[in-house]
Amino acid sequence: MKIVTWNVNSIRTRLEQVINWLSENPVDVLCLQETKVIDADFPRSPFTELGYHVYISGQKAYNGVALISRQPLTEVSAGFTAILPHLEPEWDEQKRVITGVIDGIRIVNLYVPNGSAIGSEKYEFKLRWLTVLREYLQYLLKSHPAICICGDFNIALESIDIHDKVNPENHIMASQAERQALRDILELGFADAFRKFTTEGGHYSWWDYRTAAFRRNLGWRIDHHYLTPVLYERAKSCIIDVNPRKLTQPSDHTPVIVEIE
Repeated sequence: MKIVTWNVNSIRTRLEQVINWLSENPVDVLCLQETKVIDADFPRSPFTELGYHVYISGQKAYNGVALISRQPLTEVSAGFTAILPHLEPEWDEQKRVITGVIDGIRIVNLYVPNGSAIGSEKYEFKLRWLTVLREYLQYLLKSHPAICICGDFNIALESIDIHDKVNPENHIMASQAERQALRDILELGFADAFRKFTTEGGHYSWWDYRTAAFRRNLGWRIDHHYLTPVLYERAKSCIIDVNPRKLTQPSDHTPVIVEIE
């Protein structure tokens, strides 16, 4: 099974690129982030014409997540409150979480808040959001030992996940508090699929549109697949496909693909 995460930075803007890529790479599940469209306007038909099933949770102009699956998914839900009903509904105003089950594997597709700047209100919200995510995953683990959490985490966990032109010490997406919040989640029993196969630096999934960052490979690895032990053992590969980032008017992110036996 191949599972892909890709922040497309507007599905309607990038639709042709996504459909072309999916036609050439007929993966089992495509997890999209930053779809930036309400559910009624999501372009379903190009995916269904390829034989895929579409599950979405979107909003106008911002955020938005989707699961595109070759097989029908079960136990599909969007947001935190579907799993944690005691939470205030405000936690799901931003459409950042969608999950479903395929062949016994629960996939959790995430678009983690960026945080804007260290110390800002958005930064504090990001840290609280990650705490809620930990509670959400802790609940799911009670009934699902095989979980893949993937998406745009907006966090580079280690310094080798960032190009060397950045001082990560006090940089958004690399601050100590953000990294610790993510480590607290991983301590539930998740491991980085990409690092199972690739230990060196210089591999990235996001490049800023500015400063010719892609041409200079000044990137960050912030799009991840984290697997529970039963899936981590079955992982055959995890690669970053940089080719879509070379296209005209691409997303600033590129697909990351994990293959599981």
